Amino acid sequence: MPFDIILLTLFAALLHAGWNALLRGGADRLWSMTIMCLAVAIVSVAIALFLAPLAKAGWRYAVVSAVLHVGYNLFLVRSYQAGDLGQTYPIARGSSPILITLAASVFAGERVGMGALLGIVLVSVGIVSLAFKERRLAVPSLPYALGTGCFIAAYSVTDGIGVRLSGAPITYTVWMCALWGILMPSVYIGLRGARSLLTWRPGFIMAFIGGLLSLLAYGIIIYAMSGAPMGAVSALRETSVLFAALIGYFYLGETLTVRKMLACAVIAIGTILIG
Repeated sequence: MPFDIILLTLFAALLHAGWNALLRGGADRLWSMTIMCLAVAIVSVAIALFLAPLAKAGWRYAVVSAVLHVGYNLFLVRSYQAGDLGQTYPIARGSSPILITLAASVFAGERVGMGALLGIVLVSVGIVSLAFKERRLAVPSLPYALGTGCFIAAYSVTDGIGVRLSGAPITYTVWMCALWGILMPSVYIGLRGARSLLTWRPGFIMAFIGGLLSLLAYGIIIYAMSGAPMGAVSALRETSVLFAALIGYFYLGETLTVRKMLACAVIAIGTILIG
């Protein structure tokens, strides 16, 4: 994998951990997630006005990905309602690289070398191990966390194929995110009504910023997948749990145990093998 792709993907991982921390810290996470999607929609539509239309080959994948992203949003919000960041986040993110590698092999014909495959496995094992407490995986939101991982795998492979068919990573990203950003508020209004969405709340600005971070982070990932194996990019992206652990330690008062540090070391080794 090219060194510049590695650096960009790691930067996206940092951004991803940041917006997830903002979401987890919100009082009403469904509302916060929807405001994030509004930010994504506004910026994406504004950028789309200056870009050429998306190629016909990419539209089908963009629409499917937008729907999958809404499912991901709903499952992620539900996961955080029953579990904390330190457990739910690693399970959701750790389960996706192997799923993406398998799906990319089946649907996109990708082949990954043994070294990179070992790295993907190490990253996944290290990430999931962060979710254990005293040798037990006691997570009330486990089904939703695993479901979130499945949605991540589904939209990542969809976007990986779509961006290659479109031949224009930026254009594909912008249009897909615009569709996604419009769909999520529509779902929220269907569940709670327009008044609930449009009522001003103290966390609006932070949620809006979180949306911008998520847009930038995923735009970088789609660009990376246009020129590198999807499974390897995904595994590198999921090192965001390292940044989440540090954010939790320095800003949220969470503990950083020896077990967590060992898991982080396993993830780091896997990252090196992928690179």
